[in-house]
Amino acid sequence: MDTPRTLQAAIVHFSDPQRCFETAVEYRWPGGNVTCPRCGQSKHSFVKTRRLWFCYVCKKQFTVKVGTVMEDSPLGLDKWMIAIWMLANCKNGISSYELAKVLGIRQNSAWFMLHRIREAMTSEDGGKMGNSGPVEVDETHIGPKPQKMHRSRRLKVHGADRKETTAIVMGMLDRDARQIRAKVIPNIKRETLQNAILDQIEKGSTVYTDGYPAYDRLAAQQFIHETVNHVGEYVRGQIHTQGIENFWSLLKRGLRGTYVAVEPFHLDRYVTEQVFRYNNRATRDNPLNDADRFAFLMSQVAGKRLTYATLTGKGADAYHSPEAGTGQEEPF
Repeated sequence: MDTPRTLQAAIVHFSDPQRCFETAVEYRWPGGNVTCPRCGQSKHSFVKTRRLWFCYVCKKQFTVKVGTVMEDSPLGLDKWMIAIWMLANCKNGISSYELAKVLGIRQNSAWFMLHRIREAMTSEDGGKMGNSGPVEVDETHIGPKPQKMHRSRRLKVHGADRKETTAIVMGMLDRDARQIRAKVIPNIKRETLQNAILDQIEKGSTVYTDGYPAYDRLAAQQFIHETVNHVGEYVRGQIHTQGIENFWSLLKRGLRGTYVAVEPFHLDRYVTEQVFRYNNRATRDNPLNDADRFAFLMSQVAGKRLTYATLTGKGADAYHSPEAGTGQEEPF
């Protein structure tokens, strides 16, 4: 398939509706084996004038969007393709305001679109880490800086532990595989951190952490545990957490520089976005380019769905929170 290599080429390539449709079909059903997303059968007819299929089994029509994160979206495939290309390849992400201006749509539509693409960025873990080499484990706090707050707000958190007013993200970096996993966790208690490690890292693996006391029982859990005390040193031979801390810098650069303010309710999706770009970055052993990242993300849009009610915390299956978003990003 003729895939564009640059954003400029992608804009020209996907401006043709038929070519855009054919590209989406090829990524959705490689080889042209189109199946109904509702019943899974391949007995259907194609309505060329409307670019949709009619299933003879379930007697329903379906388009290439049905059963993907793009389902029920009134926006055309050309806009979706460019949005997917930009989010997959912009190192620091792209804000909903910027995307709205680029595509000529409303800001809240762009905001919803970006979150649906982030849903497509989620992937299966693929087994436990640490089979091939050491794993770096660390956590970071993401939240407001008191020195940058308005005085009235700063007084509200004055005297409180800053770590109690922030969100916590835990990350694990497989140094040899150069793959990272990260997620938002509720606290930094020993039980929370060690359960996450037991769930994601193979026993007997080498684990590198900082000197935080909550990691002190990993040796008893059949891990080879080495620590580096940041009070006096950051690197001791091969023992360090510099790799995972590099990921934290990339994550915070996007959150502070591009998105400016992110609600805790949605933070996990922004972490997923950065994890996707990090795990699919170009390396010496795997020289991926923009087209490769776009193709991989397009292959993941099927089988996932994110409704506006779920996204904003108003659906029956959503977590109800007073911090749930409504299309406008709010500060912590």
